[in-house]
Amino acid sequence: MNIPASLIALALIASGAAAGGRPQSVVMRDGPPPVVLSGDARIDFTALHEFPALFQESASDALEGQRKSAWLAGGLSLVIPGAGEFYAGSYLKSASFLAVEAALWIFAYKYDQKGNRQTDFFQDYANAHWSVVNYATYALNNYAPGGAGNYPGLFIPGTQGAKPWLQVNWAVLNKMESDIAQTAAGMYYSHNLPAYNTQQYYELIGKYPQFNQGWDDVQGKSFTYGDQLSAELLWYSGQRGQANTYYTTASTFVALALVNHIVSAVDAALTAGSYNRGLHASVGSQAVPSYGGLVAVPVLRLTWGM
Repeated sequence: MNIPASLIALALIASGAAAGGRPQSVVMRDGPPPVVLSGDARIDFTALHEFPALFQESASDALEGQRKSAWLAGGLSLVIPGAGEFYAGSYLKSASFLAVEAALWIFAYKYDQKGNRQTDFFQDYANAHWSVVNYATYALNNYAPGGAGNYPGLFIPGTQGAKPWLQVNWAVLNKMESDIAQTAAGMYYSHNLPAYNTQQYYELIGKYPQFNQGWDDVQGKSFTYGDQLSAELLWYSGQRGQANTYYTTASTFVALALVNHIVSAVDAALTAGSYNRGLHASVGSQAVPSYGGLVAVPVLRLTWGM
């Protein structure tokens, strides 16, 4: 009596479940030829008492070709988030990781550009309202040891009317600042003014009381440590702080993008493992004894588990 292959598969599944185990594979054959005694005891005994090997090497190779490498999946997503998930067949997660990656870099770029614009703004403001000539003049007249006679060449001859940073000899200015810092009256002269148009130049003039007298809203006023700082200095300091906030936010998005790479890589490796544990089908051949020898018949293999 011929038994349909599907009934054989169901019977194998039921027997595995009744035994308390998890079946790893089910093989369905399409009409194998009947077993005929050949007279060879070895072949006949195998045919009657031993269920043939479920799947031959060629079929095993076919199944192996369906497996996904967890290492490859993780490596792909480490480079491009979502690529490993795509390779492992999880297309929705692939799109999600890629979308998050794009959004993070867009926001990082957006805030970096906001920081650049804010930096241009506060630097332009400083160039218009803080003068190294005013700062050096006040220091020379009020704090310089020995007065102007000890610092010849502080102001460059013939530069009147030029931009303030072009009128001052920076080497002489820095020497005067160092000398003032050694006096009791110059207790708050803690820094030498960095070169013009550097990051530290714009930071220091809006951070330390030493540079207060360079702002144009305090010209003609005296200043000692502890006095109210220039309103322009305070406002400028807030604007510079806003630029730093934008840059910090941009850096945060970059850091989150790097985290997204790592999370996607781990998820892709797990997704590949999950794929390999899922149900798969393979078509191959099975050798069965018949007519005094072995004959190959087509089989469908359903496999789940590692």
